[in-house]
Amino acid sequence: MGVTKMEVPTFGERKISCDYQARYGAYVVVPQENQETIILVQAPNGAYFLPGGEIEKEENHVEAINREMLEELGFVVEIGAYFGEAIEYFYSRHRQIHFYHPGYFYEVTKWLKVAEPTEKTNRLHWVTPSEALTLLKRGSHRWAVEQWLKQKS
Repeated sequence: MGVTKMEVPTFGERKISCDYQARYGAYVVVPQENQETIILVQAPNGAYFLPGGEIEKEENHVEAINREMLEELGFVVEIGAYFGEAIEYFYSRHRQIHFYHPGYFYEVTKWLKVAEPTEKTNRLHWVTPSEALTLLKRGSHRWAVEQWLKQKS
């Protein structure tokens, strides 16, 4: 009997005619202690995302998450469950680039606000998971919230 490889969830449309630039990211679902709301980052263009971002050279997932949490939220965090990888294909009008964007998604089990965010252009919103599923721009980010909800129930 063979082992079946789990299918990686994929969002967006991969257009054969486009050249894609790879952009790897690490993201987290950060709940408040009561588990009733999670935090979203609203970019200057109005789009909502889970906290996290691009994995820079020489960083692993945890290092990228720790850096991004300080930049975006001013938080230090403890990382819990790994929900998995999800791939997103999208076009950035801002950068005028097509991206192939594998994202790696985790849960934050504890967080502590230690500073003001160093990125000053974003807005932060605590929302219910159902609101998050409506607001989040990327399908991969909605998928991660769904994984968090499944794990929680």
